[in-house]
Amino acid sequence: MKLERVELLHVAVPLVTPFRTSFGVMTSKDTFLLHVVTDEAEGWSEFAADPEPLYCSEFVAGAEIVLRDFLLPRAAALPRLTTAALAPALAKIKGHELAKAALETAVLDAELRAHDMPLATFLGAVRDRVPAGVSVGIRDSVPALLDEVEGYLAEGYLRIKLKIEPGWDVEPVRAVRERFGDGLPLQVDANTAYNLADAEHLRMLDEFGLLLIEEPLEENNLHAHALLQQRIATPVCLDESLHSARDTASAIAMDACRVVNVKPARVGGYLEARRVHDVAAAHGVPAWCGGMLETGIGRAPNLALAALPGFTLPGDTSASSRYFAEDVTEPFVLRDGHLTVPASPGIGVRPLPETLRRFTTGRRVLFGG
Repeated sequence: MKLERVELLHVAVPLVTPFRTSFGVMTSKDTFLLHVVTDEAEGWSEFAADPEPLYCSEFVAGAEIVLRDFLLPRAAALPRLTTAALAPALAKIKGHELAKAALETAVLDAELRAHDMPLATFLGAVRDRVPAGVSVGIRDSVPALLDEVEGYLAEGYLRIKLKIEPGWDVEPVRAVRERFGDGLPLQVDANTAYNLADAEHLRMLDEFGLLLIEEPLEENNLHAHALLQQRIATPVCLDESLHSARDTASAIAMDACRVVNVKPARVGGYLEARRVHDVAAAHGVPAWCGGMLETGIGRAPNLALAALPGFTLPGDTSASSRYFAEDVTEPFVLRDGHLTVPASPGIGVRPLPETLRRFTTGRRVLFGG
């Protein structure tokens, strides 16, 4: 393939309810879609981060500059553009995994469409549907939390994840356990809100039989997470600290994590995400596919990844209606607690033109005419 044109479409899609974590409150998915046109096919992707560098160091405006000035010129210089050739061409650019993932995914979508191959087939998926979990944000009260969890269980979600932070942890978890029983697959996500001095407090969560506690301590501190795991029985799951298969192997060797959350954008794209999956599977460590409140453009390839054999826990790939009254693609619908893996070529979906037009707040050509 040869790169002909790359367009960035800034979109703002309202959320059905505000989503609160220890980082802050989101009321819309405010990001950009990348549209890549080659001489053989077109591809789409979604940038996973936000307008501000609160969840991670990357952010929307910064990623646009990195793509325009550093990543796309290297991609365009390749004698033949392929997904396999892209990562080596971008390797000299340090970091910026989420920007690299946006470019890689759009190129991969175009390449697979040119070969009439679904992403799930390319990655080695073994299922045509995947179990769906749901992430529940921090609420103003325990009764409000219980009502929300009850609603999601009524919809059919198979696993509940509660966002926690200091002051909102033991009591809401206890309330959910008492209301819905020990049989509910339940986990918590701290988004780096605690420190090692909180180990005794976090150990109070052990009594609730949680699947895991996700990224409880500061990002990238594998040693501290290993020390915490020695002090609590709940399995530690790493998310923000894992940027590659190499990081994953190190964390597992140190016993810094006993569960792995794989977010393709965080590790630079779906090729590296597959390697992370393989490392976890080789060590017998459970893995699952995390989410970033994606629109359908980001949700579709995540479902293909989640269908790999090593993903043994339900992920955060919830139905479109969990976040959006209207998505930029045809909605993903929950059926019997599962979501269908797209079977069409590439990522399996395209934006709906009229819906995309209404949610687009800006367009810029980053490469080509």
